[in-house]
Amino acid sequence: MPGSHHRSVWIAVAEVAALLVLFLIYAGDPAPAVNEAHYLVKAKNFWDPTFCSGDLFAASGKAHTTFYWTFGALTQVVSLGATAWIGRLVGWLMLAIGLLRCGHRFGLPAFASLGVAVLWLVGIEYGNLAGEWVVGGIEAKVPAYGLVLMGIAEVARRNWSRGWIWFGAASAFHVLTGGWAVIAAAVAFGVTERWFNQSDRPPVRFFSVGLFVGGALSLFGLLPAISLTLGATAEQSAEAARIYSYMRIRHHLLPGDFPMRWFVRHGVLAIGLLLLAYRGRPTAAQRRVIWIGVGALGIAGCGLLVGALPAVMPDLAAKLLRYYWFRLSDAIVPLVLALWLMQWVVSWKSAAPAALARGLSVLALLVATGLFLGSAWQRNRIGVPPSTSHRLLGVDLNADAERQQRSHMDWVAVCDWVRVSMPRDEIFLTPRHQQTFKWYAARAEVANWKDVPQDAKSLLQWRDRFDDIFPKRTGAIALNSVRVPISYAKLRAYRQRYGVRFMIVDNRIATKRLPLVKIYPVDGQQNETYSVYELPYN
Repeated sequence: MPGSHHRSVWIAVAEVAALLVLFLIYAGDPAPAVNEAHYLVKAKNFWDPTFCSGDLFAASGKAHTTFYWTFGALTQVVSLGATAWIGRLVGWLMLAIGLLRCGHRFGLPAFASLGVAVLWLVGIEYGNLAGEWVVGGIEAKVPAYGLVLMGIAEVARRNWSRGWIWFGAASAFHVLTGGWAVIAAAVAFGVTERWFNQSDRPPVRFFSVGLFVGGALSLFGLLPAISLTLGATAEQSAEAARIYSYMRIRHHLLPGDFPMRWFVRHGVLAIGLLLLAYRGRPTAAQRRVIWIGVGALGIAGCGLLVGALPAVMPDLAAKLLRYYWFRLSDAIVPLVLALWLMQWVVSWKSAAPAALARGLSVLALLVATGLFLGSAWQRNRIGVPPSTSHRLLGVDLNADAERQQRSHMDWVAVCDWVRVSMPRDEIFLTPRHQQTFKWYAARAEVANWKDVPQDAKSLLQWRDRFDDIFPKRTGAIALNSVRVPISYAKLRAYRQRYGVRFMIVDNRIATKRLPLVKIYPVDGQQNETYSVYELPYN
């Protein structure tokens, strides 16, 4: 009936709006979030090559071209902060619609997706193996996951052709997120359509039109990624892989670095999913979604095998580990369990086993809600962007909210001074662990820990620069050490080598009386935390 259809549409709109509010409560941190300064600075340079043109990272190869081309266009009409918030709302909207559609395919009633979202987010945060997250600041994987959810919803309907298209679109934004989803869905296809197909309907073709359309869409993400490997020798590519996998991103890639509790917590989720696959009584639609989760677990299992290779084949392992084997499992296994648990919550069967399952599911939802609210409070109570929090910077970890807010304001103040006072092509030496200098100051820097290029040649340059200006040895200018011993020869060399004239120093780490010319703060300017010095000519 027309009236019933209109009511359904308005209910769906209200449900999506409620999910957006839920995401805002959970991840409504001030911009920039941890990866937003990384992605959006590069997106702005993509559209405006004069922005931080002298910065090695910003001007290096662009891996996520689709994201830069779409979301990055906003940087030309609004500020980076406004771009982040518009991008978040668009990315969260895609996730909300995808989550709503998945819930409908599981037969969940209106607004049950809110419970699914809480269970899912808590499951990711407290059950991940390699540090994955989905709802947070805007970056390429956020819209990619939204498109993956749309694909999962189509697979649940047995519309594999449309599912491949959604997964291909996800790959266009983030080739690994979408690519691993394709492989996991292929596992689900093989199990549910070939080996254990109990449907009376005609068989579905794997090589459908949608598969080729999705493959064509994925080229928008695949080709830029491949281009990053061009122009480098085999030795350079191997060394770049070692830097990436064993030095810079090892906390996400190298299983040998994961704490044992991470294996335990994700193992609990994995066992729950496997029990669903082999002992549950899912519908055909649910079975297809469950086996996508099992496929994601299989990919993670292959990653564990790859993680055993560094001891015997370190170069091969470094190249293979770069593919983030645990990303999809971290996100999809909690999703499947959340959908299943929510279905038990809304079930009203009175049979003893069903009632017990429902009671346990309600308890799980209540616990997850408490964890969700606690996490949201911890994330928002400090009142500063996650990217400038003391926890991330590794400085004064026990500082209260007021002290963190004061140091954040000092950081914004020194960056504002640089942006207003210095030429656009100026390059700076900056503190080691900060990652928002380009965001606030709109000026280039020699290197920082977060902003690592992804093409091989630039990655090698980044490593050389980082080891040069932040040496592990004592002497020289160890900007990340407790004291900053000054070597004039080193500082002059930096000036010649990198074209850098000025250095920003964190006064909490360095002495406040360096034997250099201070140019900020002076003449009544106030900044307790940061100072700017000019490097010596001779």
